[in-house]
Amino acid sequence: MYVPTVELLWWEGCPSTERALTELHEALRDVGLDGAEVEMREIVTEEDATGAGFRGSPTILIDGTDVVGAAPGDSVGLTCRVYRRSDGRISPTPDPDELREALRQATERAERK
Repeated sequence: MYVPTVELLWWEGCPSTERALTELHEALRDVGLDGAEVEMREIVTEEDATGAGFRGSPTILIDGTDVVGAAPGDSVGLTCRVYRRSDGRISPTPDPDELREALRQATERAERK
């Protein structure tokens, strides 16, 4: 079974890293990927942020792709990221349903190849 590369990009100034990591592990378990490793990558400088296309902390990448993508007006830099959940609420972490769907899609794409 294919296991995607999963990264959690974070910045020290953001308090949502642990919550994002917990929700990411829950999503991995929910889609049957509980053995997947999560690479934690700290973004320390503005140069790091620019190089990574970092739109704020936390950012979750699956096979190098942001699970949510950039929203209009998102800028790159050392900041906390804000997400809009599917029910319209604002959240410091991605919508768990969107996260699970992104993991499923990555796995399906790889298995079709």
